[in-house]
Amino acid sequence: MPFSAYDLTGRTAFVTGAAGGIGRAAAVLLAEAGATVHCADRDEAGLQETAALVAQQGGTAHVHPLDVTDRPALAAAVAAAGPLHVMAAIAGIMHTSTVLETREEDLDRVLAVNFKGVLHACQEAARSMIDARIPGSIVTMASGAMDAASPGLLCYSVTKAAVVQLTKTLAAEVGRYGIRANAIAPGWIRTPMTDRHEPAAQEQAEAAMARRSPLGRVGEPEDIAHAVLHLACDASSFTTGQILRPNGGVAMPW
Repeated sequence: MPFSAYDLTGRTAFVTGAAGGIGRAAAVLLAEAGATVHCADRDEAGLQETAALVAQQGGTAHVHPLDVTDRPALAAAVAAAGPLHVMAAIAGIMHTSTVLETREEDLDRVLAVNFKGVLHACQEAARSMIDARIPGSIVTMASGAMDAASPGLLCYSVTKAAVVQLTKTLAAEVGRYGIRANAIAPGWIRTPMTDRHEPAAQEQAEAAMARRSPLGRVGEPEDIAHAVLHLACDASSFTTGQILRPNGGVAMPW
């Protein structure tokens, strides 16, 4: 079959940040592709909603209420999931402050989630894959905010740039085990994270971002979920250490 390379039947995927937005869309799509999906997030109610959506599609989801900054809890959840074929480290937070306004505690909080949380997810997933001799795929979430100056988003953009370097280094180190690691750097995606203005201001912000795109629109979580699926499955078996930019053409770096 021409689409067999996208079939994840019999495989296990672990998704952080799965209670909503991109994480939820990715978990649902990976399950639709056949994977048994383990969903982690600190929002337990959101996790249950994600699991219900997976079940509605005939898939299987397990929920792990946890904060990715709690490394022992994350390690225990990955171990409980069993040998992993896919890790999608999507959990992240945003903080708004200029360089001069940024406090040490702000940076520490964002670093703990956006970088350390991703690092620990990558480490636990890679160890699971190596121990089980599984040529798996690790997908991290960067951001288009790292491709240009991002006034007011210092903590967020710096941590997302760090995720890219982590991903490239990981790809170079675990490739000999057949494990791949790639990052996704989305543009403006309509999620709870970007929905942070009053309704009128939010509409203006989205319209402004849509005008910057040659496609004339902002993204939806499903747009990024399809990128996650591509990097998670055999269709991208010769792709590692790369940054995939589903951003509507807002940025076109080398």
